[in-house]
Amino acid sequence: MIYLDNSATTILDPEVLDAMMPWLTAGYGNASSIYKIGRSARVAIEQSRTEFAQLIGAHPAEIIFTSGGTESNNAVLKSCLVDSKLASSLVYSATEHHAVIHPAESLAQQGFDVHEASVDALGKVDLEALAKRPLEHALVSIMHANNETGVIQPLTAIRTVIKDALLHSDAVQSFGKVPIDVGRLPVDFLSFSAHKLHGPKGVGAMFIRKGIDFKAHQQGGGQERNRRAGTEPVALIVGMVTAARLAAEQMDHRTQHMRMCIATAREMITSTIPNVRFNTPTDDALPNILNVSFLDAEKLDGESILQAMDIAGVAVSNGSACVSGSLQPSHVLKAMGLPESEARAAVRLSVSKDTSIDEVLMASTLLSEIIRNMRV
Repeated sequence: MIYLDNSATTILDPEVLDAMMPWLTAGYGNASSIYKIGRSARVAIEQSRTEFAQLIGAHPAEIIFTSGGTESNNAVLKSCLVDSKLASSLVYSATEHHAVIHPAESLAQQGFDVHEASVDALGKVDLEALAKRPLEHALVSIMHANNETGVIQPLTAIRTVIKDALLHSDAVQSFGKVPIDVGRLPVDFLSFSAHKLHGPKGVGAMFIRKGIDFKAHQQGGGQERNRRAGTEPVALIVGMVTAARLAAEQMDHRTQHMRMCIATAREMITSTIPNVRFNTPTDDALPNILNVSFLDAEKLDGESILQAMDIAGVAVSNGSACVSGSLQPSHVLKAMGLPESEARAAVRLSVSKDTSIDEVLMASTLLSEIIRNMRV
């Protein structure tokens, strides 16, 4: 199989698994326990917290481990409006992941003041439209980079528009692919996940800027400084931070390789498939994503394209894995102004450090053959 759906998840790095194994076997202690194996687990967690904080320029007390990006997003939105009452309204962009859109819709159904901000044809937030939203005492949630198109949002410019509002950013796709430094990035909250950068599934983190009175949305024990209850998964946390460290150490090399893969795919598709639209810009985008749609998409069926690619031995998608199989057009592409037929039939190729140029060439060739046959 040629795997080109790395925005959905990535293969676990062998070095990450090696780092996890001691905590899956002999190091099984509960980090809240006071005896030796519990204390050892606690040390591993706090060392991981310190290292993770250093990777993004944060203080260890600003890092809270969670079960993943979805929990982190939900926790920030719901805590800010419901539990901590740090904000009285929520503004989010039309191209957010469903892990932001769905809790936002739930909050709206509960009577909270929730607003959607539009984007331009590239998928970047329309700053003029954003400025017209109610921003006083608001939480603004704008993802760092989009999971379907890879476009990177101008968070610094957004901060100048929203002024004193709280700013949350879903960094699940961008983390490990572009540098993140909270000393320069003007955000109050960030959400992270491990399995997008060759770490384990089931673990993520939140950055909560120091001084914010953030109250736990999930109650239980007093773990994570009373901000996230639940026994910490030591092995998963160690695995996440190992994956993050490797991504940081190898970022330049990985970025160069992934950009080459995407450039190859873009060139091959351009030369072999007529009437296509690239929804991923060449600038201000992640190095690993290429989203393409077809200008005569009314003749094509998105599900059939993906199934044909699968039969040919290539794994690709048309957007978020969280809605795969729903047969719904991409809300991201529709928000960017694409017709529903194009939004439904788009294909996303996402590569990783492990993807080879030969795999990209083969996948692009197979895609061109499938589209040509479907257009007959």
